[in-house]
Amino acid sequence: MATETVPSPTWLGLAPTLVLGVTALAMLTYDMIDPDSRDRPVIAGIAGVGAVAALGAAAYWLVVADAGVALFDAQLVADGSYWFFSLVFTSVTTLVVLASYDYLRDHAYQAEYYALILLAATGMTLMAAANSLATVFVSLELASLPSYALVAFLKKNRGSVEAGLKYFLVGALSSAIFVYGISLVYGATGVLQLDAVAGAVSGTDVPGVLGVGTLMVVGGFAFKTASVPFHFWAPEAYEGAPGPISGFLSSASKAAGFAVAFRVFTTAFPVEAMVSVGAVDWVVVFQILAVVTMVVGNFAAAVQEKVKRMLAYSSIGHAGYALIGLAALQGDLPAIVLGAAMMHLLVYGFMNTGAFLFVSLGEYWDVGRTFEDYNGLSETAPMAAMAMTVFMFSLAGLPPFGGFFSKYFLFMGAVRGGLWWLAGVGAVTSALSLYYYTKMVKAMWVESADGTHELRGQPSGLYVAVMVAALVTVLLLPLFGFGIESAYDAAEALVAAAP
Repeated sequence: MATETVPSPTWLGLAPTLVLGVTALAMLTYDMIDPDSRDRPVIAGIAGVGAVAALGAAAYWLVVADAGVALFDAQLVADGSYWFFSLVFTSVTTLVVLASYDYLRDHAYQAEYYALILLAATGMTLMAAANSLATVFVSLELASLPSYALVAFLKKNRGSVEAGLKYFLVGALSSAIFVYGISLVYGATGVLQLDAVAGAVSGTDVPGVLGVGTLMVVGGFAFKTASVPFHFWAPEAYEGAPGPISGFLSSASKAAGFAVAFRVFTTAFPVEAMVSVGAVDWVVVFQILAVVTMVVGNFAAAVQEKVKRMLAYSSIGHAGYALIGLAALQGDLPAIVLGAAMMHLLVYGFMNTGAFLFVSLGEYWDVGRTFEDYNGLSETAPMAAMAMTVFMFSLAGLPPFGGFFSKYFLFMGAVRGGLWWLAGVGAVTSALSLYYYTKMVKAMWVESADGTHELRGQPSGLYVAVMVAALVTVLLLPLFGFGIESAYDAAEALVAAAP
């Protein structure tokens, strides 16, 4: 008789979180011993080893384990969803750490920079494991607070400081709304653990309070994922932040918001029970959010002249695609569409991070900010331009790249769930995105530069990070079968755990 493979001892299931946390503490300890150190190989090496070790732990348990474990009285759960999303976070973290080696060449406070990245990644992995509204909030703040500092890291750059301040103020407001929503849910149900909330929903005698609380919780997640109308912070933060941090926030942080939203809404708020007591049908709310986010994000990206700002609005549009996973959750095949959304976030993590790292490469070379500034770049940096072309076509959803298959499975999941119109909106807005993505490709390969690009130096870390992201984006095509099966299994476990 076959037996289930589970992490033993059980705390090893949280190995990605533990490794990231310990590495962050090691980085802070190193900084205490030698606060003025600018030994980039040692500092980046510590962060890189920790990120790769956490990535290996997430991949190992995702492949080996076929059952999850509950820890701390089920306040945290290490299962397929946790390991899958931890794989996303640690992959992006590894790329960002590698790229930052050159980006931080002339900057002080490098140990603090890497420690903040690792602490934010630790919070993101905890978000994926959170099984109580209390741990959801604590882990969300652990991911958010370092992010505010990272956006404002370029202290002598007015745009960076201004973006960090705006991000902090809007984030503080959204956190207040989120925690107040949690308090209303607790007031209506008397519990915080997700499965206990689900059990108490049908017996609540204050459905109005529960409904308002649920909507506030939706608002908190919408902010974290930069969904419309809670997206206003994203373009400013992504444009003002250091290039690698823009990729980190738009990929890993966005995926973290979806990781916790998937668990909370599949477990804590069963739609039938919510509707029966007269609370709120949150699936309809997510359908509206998905449509508005896809439309606004893509149309806004189409009119941008700055590459980084275009990518910022593009990331908002991709949040709309991922929202289909929740918007179509009440269809006939909820695990299919949820798993497709998870796989899209994995593919998006590589192609979007790679695109922002390419822009970081342009910042390193002082190429410029607009599309015209990249005219003719393929003549002096053909490999980097080819990588960016892969990212643009994959983000647009063109074959044979990973972005095509992730969108295909996501839209097909919505159609099979009965929401063909939602898939139609996704297909139309995805077709629109081809317009502004090809603007970048045209600038690099077709347009002629006014002068010769004088590229200063060959930043090995940035180059390698961009090339690795491009290579994985291409390799995800033959590996897509394994990835989508892992995503389906993780989604199936989430749906099966729901009351």
